[in-house]
Amino acid sequence: MVSIESVSRRFGEVRALDQVSLEIRQGEFFALLGPSGCGKTTLLRILAGFEHPDSGSVTLDGADLLAVPAHRRPVNLMFQSYALFPHMSVAKNIAYGLERERVPKREIRERVDEVLTTVGLTGLDRRRPHQLSGGQRQRVALARAIVKRPRLLLLDEPLSALDKKVRAEMQLELKRLQHEVGITFVVVTHDQEEAMSLADRIAVLSEGRVRQIDAPVPLYERPADLFVADFIGANNLIDGVVTVDGLRVPEVGLLPCPASPAAIGRAATLAVRPERVRLGGDGGLTGVVRDVTFFGGTTRVAVQVAGLDRPLLATVAGAAAVVVGDRIRVDWSGADGVLLDGS
Repeated sequence: MVSIESVSRRFGEVRALDQVSLEIRQGEFFALLGPSGCGKTTLLRILAGFEHPDSGSVTLDGADLLAVPAHRRPVNLMFQSYALFPHMSVAKNIAYGLERERVPKREIRERVDEVLTTVGLTGLDRRRPHQLSGGQRQRVALARAIVKRPRLLLLDEPLSALDKKVRAEMQLELKRLQHEVGITFVVVTHDQEEAMSLADRIAVLSEGRVRQIDAPVPLYERPADLFVADFIGANNLIDGVVTVDGLRVPEVGLLPCPASPAAIGRAATLAVRPERVRLGGDGGLTGVVRDVTFFGGTTRVAVQVAGLDRPLLATVAGAAAVVVGDRIRVDWSGADGVLLDGS
């Protein structure tokens, strides 16, 4: 549906986007994920028509989107602040864009009533924004964005103003809403959990470049490079040299790693997710428990192993049967790790 080809954008000496290319499919929930300053909001503003790239192309259904002024694009942007009019009722806020386009009053009423039902705000149409909760204001902003029936809905950090519980509820609501209305959603976020729970596919950006585009599960389990492995979730990253028998790490020994004949003799980084690390087995490495953090359903255990520059992290279900200061063995299966280029 949307094709972005070799898009670059500079602001003075800062290169916000550097030859970015990606495609967004019809009807999918697509996330742009990355740290502050990675270029994701600049890319969103280019799609919305508020910025113009220095080079590259953007097409919508094969037609040049960059040639269309912002107010004529079949694209809507929901701002991080929601930007609701405080003096207008919920219904008036939602109807505002349709009124500006001189849509007949009867059709406006029908479309506003329909979208109020869709976002779960039936009966609140006469309230003002200050009479609503944070989650309800977010729903109004969403209703105002989708009532115009755009081809593409852009969301800039849409849940950042909500508390944790409401945010979790709205993540489910956004996903339901996107499937129900059938509009293609593009969300910008720096929150990994938000991107993983919402998106069909995620583009990870860093320093203006796309590092990896993938569905959440392969993105998590098979990161393309060190940046993605370190940025997406927690990871144990261990540097060494690949041998026939495993990863040789100075002052530590031979560690289990995936079989990779092509990498033998080369420097590499082994990435092992904490939930893949086992505690208390018969083999593996011996270390000292430095920290135990209980999160309710899981516990994160940090184990300092001599020769490693940072503790190994292990995630176990429920409460862990270890305390700080315990000596314990840690190990993992070679198939549970990912070898990344160490250069």
